[in-house]
Amino acid sequence: MTGNTQENPENGTGNSPETIQESTVYSYNLDDRQTPGGLKVRFKIRVETGQRAAHWDAVQAEAIREVLAWARARNTQQEPR
Repeated sequence: MTGNTQENPENGTGNSPETIQESTVYSYNLDDRQTPGGLKVRFKIRVETGQRAAHWDAVQAEAIREVLAWARARNTQQEPR
């Protein structure tokens, strides 16, 4: 993975902003030589602060609750082995 990783510790200093700005996007590209079939994989991480961060925290919490409810319902529907 390019960017700040443990595999490449010399990139760890000097590349990070001292403060997080209003809205910052970090992009990381995985090395396509290390992915199945040369699949291109890119992560985009948006850092939010203030009210926008609180909004996305609530959205994420609701999504987690939905997944946990689905997993619980699915678990109770399966027959014992």
